Amino acid sequence: MSTALDTAQLRELIDSGRAPRLLDVRTPAEFDNSHIPGAYNVPLNLLKEHRTELRGHLDEDVVLICHSGARASQAERTLAAIGVPNVKVLTGGMVAWRVAAGPITEGTPRWDLERQVRLVAGAIVLASVVASLFVPGAEWVAGVIGAGLTIAALSNTCALGMLLSRLPYNRNASCDLDTIIGQLSDAAPAGRRS
Repeated sequence: MSTALDTAQLRELIDSGRAPRLLDVRTPAEFDNSHIPGAYNVPLNLLKEHRTELRGHLDEDVVLICHSGARASQAERTLAAIGVPNVKVLTGGMVAWRVAAGPITEGTPRWDLERQVRLVAGAIVLASVVASLFVPGAEWVAGVIGAGLTIAALSNTCALGMLLSRLPYNRNASCDLDTIIGQLSDAAPAGRRS
């Protein structure tokens, strides 16, 4: 059971000084591009891999953020499975936050992961269709990509997205477990910082 928090509710908490801990589970590149002020970047793959180490640093209210809400929902299920209480997902993610004109820290412009998936999947489909003019059976590659995208939609996960998130373009040297735990240990949640 996912507990959602909409943008108006989150803004009210932040403005009142009762901000929850904001964990942005997008890739470091997406986070560097733009994020909610005071959020911590804990990429979904790192959160899943090191959930038990992170658990001890998530004792207050936590709001999970991603591009549209899908990865944050996965992170919520991961944290719920290990008993982290008071976890909510920002409904609509950064897309909804932008529409609601919430404050955003802007950084280096980069493509978000969902756009990268569309580019790579589309390029593979196009290349396989063109290749099928010269290589019999190459069109089946397009079929495999189509099946993968269908499974991704039905399961609300994306193997291609997880693979792309590990590329150097989407990673940041300062986004390792020790750095994240240090940041979570040293600072209060966003609304309670001095």
